[in-house]
Amino acid sequence: MTRNTSPVAARKPRPARPVRLGPRAIAALALITLVGVAAFGWPLLANADSGLAHAPDAPWLFAALLPLLVGVVIATIADDGLDAKAVAMLGVLAAVGVALRPLGAGTAGLEPMFFLMVLSGRVLGPGFGFVLGSVTMFASALLTGGVGPWMPFQMLAMGWFTMGAGLLPAPHRLRGRAELAMLAVYGALASFAYGTVMNLQGWTFIGGMSSGISFHPGDPLRDNLVRFFAYCAATSLGWDLGRAALTVVLTVALGATLLKALRRATRRAAFEAQVTFEA
Repeated sequence: MTRNTSPVAARKPRPARPVRLGPRAIAALALITLVGVAAFGWPLLANADSGLAHAPDAPWLFAALLPLLVGVVIATIADDGLDAKAVAMLGVLAAVGVALRPLGAGTAGLEPMFFLMVLSGRVLGPGFGFVLGSVTMFASALLTGGVGPWMPFQMLAMGWFTMGAGLLPAPHRLRGRAELAMLAVYGALASFAYGTVMNLQGWTFIGGMSSGISFHPGDPLRDNLVRFFAYCAATSLGWDLGRAALTVVLTVALGATLLKALRRATRRAAFEAQVTFEA
């Protein structure tokens, strides 16, 4: 007597896999990260006669950022990590992020968009996360009238923020409450990191402040960094705390449901499935 096992009944659900990051996509992300680090940090190494300010170099950064961002997308497609379904999901998540941003209106740092970026980057991977964060920030700036010299820096910072969630330990190692706790901790720390990086963009050309926390071109790097962290504590610590607290609360309250929905959508999309035709 033989046991009749149905292939359909024995089939296990596929695990939700993030968008694959191939060598060309990794190279493109490394290049755009180097450009971003240089764009944020070069004033700290400039001399006193450089006449630096981030406002004039913002258009140049934006001009460099857009083709590099497109390069990341093209490289991911070339590495078979991104298809039409993934691009559609990118558009949907970016639209949701754009809709969430005005809800907080930046009041006391309460920005609900950040928790969505954490969960999306976690499920869909670092490459997808970087593109999602940058595109969402760009589109939301157009919607809210937030276009200015700070916008390309915001795109970079949000791209790194979302990419970092995709670089956390693999999902199969942590699930349930442990995963939510990890994402909440990451969201809190990354919220402070985002605020700190954006402070570096504005601090170098905002004048009229106390000399104890002002940027002094040409001074030793250590002295300027001490003044910079004093500036962060005096001006934006409360905003960063509000952003971190809201991200933690939303992640803990809604994270399990949203992670399940994103993983279900990712499984059904089957980004890595190869299309074959049979006679």
